[in-house]
Amino acid sequence: HSAKRAECRRLVGQKGKTRLGNRQKLNASTGVDNIYSFHRCCECLRCCGRRDPRPRTVWLGHPEKRDQRYPRNVINNQKYNFFTFLPGVLFNQFKYFFNLYFLLLACSQFVVEMRLGALYTYWVPLGFVLAVTVIREAAEEIRCYMRDKEVNSQIYSKLTARGRLRGSSTAGARRSVNQRVPADMIFLRTSEKNGSCFLRTDQLDGETDWKLRLPVTCTQRLPTASDLLQIRSYVYAEEPNIDIHNFVGTFTREDSDPSVNESLSIENTLWASTVIASGTVVGVVLYTGRELRSVMNTSNPRSKIGLFDLEVNCLTKILFGALVVVSLVMVALQHFAGRWYLQIIRFLLLFSNIIPISLRVNLDMGKIVYSWVIRRDSKIPGTVVRSSTIPEQLGRISYLLTDKTGIYVENTVWSRTLTQNEMVFKRLHLGTVAYGLDSMDEVQSHIFSIYTSVTEGPLLRLTLATKVRKTMSSRVHEAVKAIALCHNVTPVYESNGVTDQAEAERHYEDSCRVYQASSPDEVALVQWTESVGLTLVGRDQSSMQLRTPGGHILNFTILQIFPFTYESKRMGIIVRDESTGEITFYMKGADVVMAGIVQYNDWLEEECGNMAREGLRVLVVAKKSLTEEQYQDFEARYVQAKLSVHDRSLKVATVIESLEMEMELLCLTGVEDQLQADVRPTLETLRNAGIKVWMLTGDKLETATCTAKNAHLVTRTQDIHIFRLVTNRGEAHLELNAFRRKHDCALVISGDSLEVCLKYYEYEFMELACQCPAVVCCRCAPTQKAQIVRLLQERTGKLTCAVGDGGNDVSMIQEADCGVGVEGKEGKQASLAADFSITQFKHLGRLLMVHGRNSYKRSAALSQFVIHRSLCISTMQAVFSSVFYFASVPLYQGFLIIGYSTIYTMFPVFSLVLDKDVKSEVAMLYPELYKDLLKGRPLSYKTFLIWVLISIYQGSIIMYGALLLFESEFVHIVAISFTSLILTELLMVALTIQTWHWLMIVAELLSLSCYIASLVFLHEVFYDVYFIATLSFLWKVTVITLVSCLPLYVLKYLRRRFSPPSYSKLTS
Repeated sequence: HSAKRAECRRLVGQKGKTRLGNRQKLNASTGVDNIYSFHRCCECLRCCGRRDPRPRTVWLGHPEKRDQRYPRNVINNQKYNFFTFLPGVLFNQFKYFFNLYFLLLACSQFVVEMRLGALYTYWVPLGFVLAVTVIREAAEEIRCYMRDKEVNSQIYSKLTARGRLRGSSTAGARRSVNQRVPADMIFLRTSEKNGSCFLRTDQLDGETDWKLRLPVTCTQRLPTASDLLQIRSYVYAEEPNIDIHNFVGTFTREDSDPSVNESLSIENTLWASTVIASGTVVGVVLYTGRELRSVMNTSNPRSKIGLFDLEVNCLTKILFGALVVVSLVMVALQHFAGRWYLQIIRFLLLFSNIIPISLRVNLDMGKIVYSWVIRRDSKIPGTVVRSSTIPEQLGRISYLLTDKTGIYVENTVWSRTLTQNEMVFKRLHLGTVAYGLDSMDEVQSHIFSIYTSVTEGPLLRLTLATKVRKTMSSRVHEAVKAIALCHNVTPVYESNGVTDQAEAERHYEDSCRVYQASSPDEVALVQWTESVGLTLVGRDQSSMQLRTPGGHILNFTILQIFPFTYESKRMGIIVRDESTGEITFYMKGADVVMAGIVQYNDWLEEECGNMAREGLRVLVVAKKSLTEEQYQDFEARYVQAKLSVHDRSLKVATVIESLEMEMELLCLTGVEDQLQADVRPTLETLRNAGIKVWMLTGDKLETATCTAKNAHLVTRTQDIHIFRLVTNRGEAHLELNAFRRKHDCALVISGDSLEVCLKYYEYEFMELACQCPAVVCCRCAPTQKAQIVRLLQERTGKLTCAVGDGGNDVSMIQEADCGVGVEGKEGKQASLAADFSITQFKHLGRLLMVHGRNSYKRSAALSQFVIHRSLCISTMQAVFSSVFYFASVPLYQGFLIIGYSTIYTMFPVFSLVLDKDVKSEVAMLYPELYKDLLKGRPLSYKTFLIWVLISIYQGSIIMYGALLLFESEFVHIVAISFTSLILTELLMVALTIQTWHWLMIVAELLSLSCYIASLVFLHEVFYDVYFIATLSFLWKVTVITLVSCLPLYVLKYLRRRFSPPSYSKLTS
């Protein structure tokens, strides 16, 4: 067969060796068991085929050639596996500077010359920090594994010579309706009578339009599906790649005479993650696992590190620099006497508290609390936190990138990220009169009057034709009939439990009928004609049936169909009325192209603009009557053009355009894509918060533009610049110059033009786009969405948030600083891969304005207070060492130094994670409060310096006060200074808190009680029990504490009095 394979390679333009494949069948169905198959690969690298992808040949009817191995067909959103978990977690922890620092610090205590105390004082805190992190990561990995297992555990069946074998990749649930295609396949046959099927591809490319797919012709003609196993044939396919819109291959049947060769294109494919709309389809598997188109368009999951964590890491490096400087100063003041290098190391260990080891664990535990609060919020039910490491990111988002598509179900109502999957016919405009939702009953009465005033049939048409001037009823009737005929909608009948499918199809049962189409707009139009009395009840490839209000069936023969394309922006159909023999050419399309096709009129442009400003999708409907001679002439020229080898597309378009002249304008239609609840106020809230919203969608340009207007992503006062299609550098340069002259203008650009601009003028385009109040990118591939996110991060340095709900959004979600997935009926791929999962788009407002804001402000306060706590005791140590001749002797020993940052102060300091400056209602009402956080003021070098000065002041006051007021013994210094230090920390927490919570009071009292108890039980080790029971001890501690805290309270009061922060104005 080498000669035949060489011929196949020549036909598809590919060279190189082919890889033999083994026979695999897939049967995806609605109403019957979904059947698919794939061979699971062994775990070794050789079987997994870790080599460059190459073209392949998949054989049918050749049992001896089953040597093709396929990658495992599973979804994996885990960051680690069993072997990489512990090394990966430890690496991610020790790449933080302070964690690595404390590891080296703890290891240094094994050297006798450097040891300052017991080993447990260094290893226990470090071990506790790492244990908390490992447990948290393990819990998240287990949850992720269980979610992936649920998705991967689907029942499947395999078509073999012995029949259908049922099984599962793992144990799983059985599904039979609207099952997703599990692997990339070639479409071999279908049970549908019209010999085709529709696919929903929203989870693959983001387009809501359904796609028509055609089986291989010679396999569709086989009597049964089992005959596929009897023929000897093969499929030659191109190598796996990321292009979801194109495919090149051939199908060859060898056992026929002569052999059959058919070229394969995208119309013959069934990609994984798409959904079969109806019937049963059988296909042969080409690609699985990592070779799937959907997987190759998805980036690998990565561990995200929040900007807040990086800022804290930077501050710890500054603290380390201060630590080195202080240690060098101490040794320098000793004139570098003796073994000064060992003294430097001892001072580094002695002042190690400058870098707080408890900072990391406090922040990590705070993140867990934030995640718990988000999950428990009753106002955003169903919200799931899948990554608890970056909640602070939610409080500093500058760019929100959202997808339009995706499905969400709640009480059987479908909704998408911004819109519901529910098109509503809103307006019919006839030029002199317009009908809205409140006047559709008038349209219905006109239709009823037409079909009831005279006998239906030829007499009706003769009566209408003889009238010199058409009545309003006849104009409405012509418009409705044109809408009912000019489409690609197919009615499908399903069993409803009472009537079986065959009977329902025979009697056109309304309760069993559903409509399938490549566009939801067309379904809305056909449903509207049904509501006003003219119902589409049947259709196949050559005929169409309409039912009148009186129950009479009108039969039409479909002579030609000209489908909608992105370039033509219109679709047409030529039909013959069986009762009269009249031939009519109907056409509908966008106003920009239809304006030059219809007869002159003075209202089309104005009314199209009015309806577009209301956010409606506008279609212009027209017709042209043809004589038999005109049609025969057209058909001859059309067939000849389609047989041309050279310039076929151009010749076909030229022939069709010969009909598209002086057409009669019938009406305008306005269809609205229903928004989810509260999408408009949510987007307005985000804009007021200083967040720029970009919409990245796979839909057509007109659809995306209408949605942007309808959702008020683009305000009424803003102009829209539609970036025209560019294909080379020169065109891109001219269009960018034209766009540069626009100001305060929203941008709409297609994915193809975007690719050209980013190739030649990446910097210039991103600079202009970032200045726009809103950007809409249509026809975006999944990889383009991720590329836009990455460019925004690199060019602006701002935080990005990506919101999506489909498999085509996974790359964008994983690339963004914060990924939010919307759970939907159409799948959970985006939700599983996201950091946060919500159920409705409107929940995003509260997630950012309330929880994001609180998380960031709380972590900022917590981190600075933990640093303050450590700097206080380090300042006291520095003062103590300088007073006692720069000796490297620790001020506090053993348990005191551990207890200071744990049981004595941990609970009050950690209770700051419950603090909030304003109520959640106020934060939602005034989103401008969120804008203040975008500058990073809660945690900045300025606030850090202020807390450092406060720490130095308080530590110095406490230590000098204790040295001045102690009487005779060193232990009195320890008692006075440590007690004052504990009380100062408790008071500082109380002064920092803005809204008290009952747990905060409990934490303060608990810590104070623990310290008082330790005075009793530890007095023999660290304290003089007789001294601490005297009045002298009490007044000295009180005076030192007041001197360290009272001035700060006065300054805080004066600042709030004369320069209050913005939130205090709202709470007063």
